[in-house]
Amino acid sequence: MSSSSSSSSSSSLLAALAICLALLFQGSRAQLRPSFYNTTCPDVSAIVLSVVQEAQRSDVRITASLTRLFFHDCFVQGCDGSILLDDSATIVSEKGAIPNNNSLRGFNVVDNIKAAIERACPGVVSCADILALAAESSVRSSGGPSWSVLLGRRDGTTANRNAANNLPSPFDPLSTLQSKFSAVGLGNTDLVALSGAHTFGRAQCKSFSNRLYNFSGGRPDSTLNPSYRSTLQQNCPQGGPGSTLNNLDPTTPNTFDKNYFNNLQGNRGLLQSDQELLSTSGAPTASIVNSFANSQGTFFQSFVQSMINMGNISPLTASRGQIRSNCRRVNGS
Repeated sequence: MSSSSSSSSSSSLLAALAICLALLFQGSRAQLRPSFYNTTCPDVSAIVLSVVQEAQRSDVRITASLTRLFFHDCFVQGCDGSILLDDSATIVSEKGAIPNNNSLRGFNVVDNIKAAIERACPGVVSCADILALAAESSVRSSGGPSWSVLLGRRDGTTANRNAANNLPSPFDPLSTLQSKFSAVGLGNTDLVALSGAHTFGRAQCKSFSNRLYNFSGGRPDSTLNPSYRSTLQQNCPQGGPGSTLNNLDPTTPNTFDKNYFNNLQGNRGLLQSDQELLSTSGAPTASIVNSFANSQGTFFQSFVQSMINMGNISPLTASRGQIRSNCRRVNGS
């Protein structure tokens, strides 16, 4: 066979494979729908909201933490609840991955949600769907938008710590973040909109202290507002404890709003991965940041769509996976 014929054959094969993968993704996506539990567990959304709001009354940080759980779940082998699995004889938990260890929280609230749902409709609602619903309830309860969550996911029976170690990182340059989002079918608007979840919550000093002292050539990050940097240096002294918490949004740290993007415009993005969305030379994300900073409605609309897009990453549906009776372990283990 000639080289041109071989090349044509390879191109055709790749095209066919791409079509098959797209159809598989769309097929799974089509099976997710807001009405999935309408007859089998009609009060599921209200149950989740009630437990989230109860937790929020005693822990204002919990809504950001639950939203982050959903993100960390979906970016590792899809939205399958794998982030919730504990170590076992057959599972190496994703909780021990570098981005998650001593950082992720809210597992007890997920347990409480699962227990409440099991009392109302046992064996029906997946832990993967609980994470999706808890994220929506968390955003709504913190002043953000509400949306109809697509449901019908089933729970995975495996975890992937290696993949969890490659989650988008606060130290990633913009090009790396774009690659990691593209790998799961998400684009620049999704990257900026989902980063906007840093409008609430906290980050440990170790997540950004390199920007304060020794970022480039032994100097602080030049894209960091000097006054803001001084404040952060007081909270995170050089050689101090790396676990000290700092507000991701120094203006309204517990409210879901557009101020995150206004902070970026003032060079007050806490994480390197935040500020690079605007400050990277020629960044295609900069215009999106400015658009969201100018209109909270535009941000909210894009955030909702991006959360739906993220929730559609490789869901297990139909007969694949299971409905875990305990979110921390595979059934029968």
